[in-house]
Amino acid sequence: MNIGIIGAGNIGKTLAKLLSGAGHQVAISNSRGPATLQSLVAELGDGVQAMSTTEAANFGDIIIEAIPFGSYQQLPVEAIGDKIFVTASNYYPDRDGKIELGSLSDSEFFTQNLTKARVVKAFNTIWYGHLATQGDLSKPVAERRVIFVAGDDADAKHQVSELIEQIGFGAVDTGTLHQSKQQQPDTLIYNKDMTVSDALAILQKDREVDG
Repeated sequence: MNIGIIGAGNIGKTLAKLLSGAGHQVAISNSRGPATLQSLVAELGDGVQAMSTTEAANFGDIIIEAIPFGSYQQLPVEAIGDKIFVTASNYYPDRDGKIELGSLSDSEFFTQNLTKARVVKAFNTIWYGHLATQGDLSKPVAERRVIFVAGDDADAKHQVSELIEQIGFGAVDTGTLHQSKQQQPDTLIYNKDMTVSDALAILQKDREVDG
C-alpha cells in the first residue's frame, strides 16, 4: 500500500520507518519541502521518499498527518479528497494558542474542511518513543500495547486498525469522530502504557459509570 505522511517530526518519521518496515511504500513531507528531508529519507532507507505535502497526499492510498494542531489550515484539502485520512494531532492551547472548538472534538475541528475524507483519529495517544519500541508482533493482539482509533467510517477504521496490527500494536475502537474526545489529552486513556485487554476493561468500566 502507498502511504502519504504529512509531517516529519517525531511521530511522522517514526511511522514512516515502521510502515516501510512492514512492506508499505511511504512518502513523507513537511512544510519546508522535500529538499530538507533528504538526510532523513536516507536514514529511513528504501521504501521512503520525500515529497511535498500535496504530492504525499496524492501518492497515498491512506494519508496520515502528524503536524501541530494549529497548522490545520495548511492541509492539502483537494489532494486528500475522499481518501482515508488519519489525524494524529492533539490540541494543546499553550502551544497552539486559543482556538474555539465549540462542541466539536479536536479531530472534528481539525478536519472540518475535509468534507469528503474518511477521517480516522489514531496515533495521538502514544509517545513517539513507545511507538518506536513497543510494537511486538510476537504477542497476541490482546496483549499488545494499545493504539486507539475513532471515526465515522467503519471500513476506514478497519484498514487503519490493520496497519496498527502490522507494526506490532493492537487497535481499540473508541467510537465516532465526536467520541474521539475520549482520546484527547488529560483523559483516562491518553498516553497510558496499557494493553488492548487493559484498555477494553477501562473503557467498559467508564461507560458503566456514565450509565
